[in-house]
Amino acid sequence: MDALRRTALTSALLAAALTLGGCAAADGTTPGMGNGPGGMMTQTNEPGADFSAADQMFLIMMIPHHDQAIEMADILLDKAGIPDEVTELAQKIKDAQGPEIETMRSWLEEWNVEYDEDSMGGMGHDDGMMSDGDMTALEDASGDEAARLFLDQMIVHHEGAIDMGEMALRGAQNPDVIALIDKIIADQTAEIATMRDLLGRS
Repeated sequence: MDALRRTALTSALLAAALTLGGCAAADGTTPGMGNGPGGMMTQTNEPGADFSAADQMFLIMMIPHHDQAIEMADILLDKAGIPDEVTELAQKIKDAQGPEIETMRSWLEEWNVEYDEDSMGGMGHDDGMMSDGDMTALEDASGDEAARLFLDQMIVHHEGAIDMGEMALRGAQNPDVIALIDKIIADQTAEIATMRDLLGRS
């Protein structure tokens, strides 16, 4: 990850920390950026809790990130004339990320972490998120053009998720969250390779 992208992603993680509702620690402090591993505080919200600020921020940022990937997949799946391999990949992404969203939401609920998915306005292209213009372009495209655009956009989207995961691992401490991050990095790295191969054939 280059320095500019790392700075932008760190800023987005800080913004996520500031949007956390009901996340004050037992001693009155609020999880955020600090002197822990990778610059992320590993202070938990309550004594004995097995999750860190990095765990929370990753989940809060990855939920809308996954939501957009599913939206992109749905846009493509509604189109005719898309190559079968691209359609199958879009369905695979949707099938994988939908259950992951539910898992992440359930962990935040279990931890009594309140948050507003609509408040994640600090996320942008540096996090792999598509702009409104990007999404409109995908909606308006058709056939092979739509397939190529979907692949190009999803590569960027996946790269953002991988960067977020790698940063979160510096401060993550919950074993389930760490396992999910590892899975997302592995799955999306493999999918990027598949998408680049598909683009190379077009």
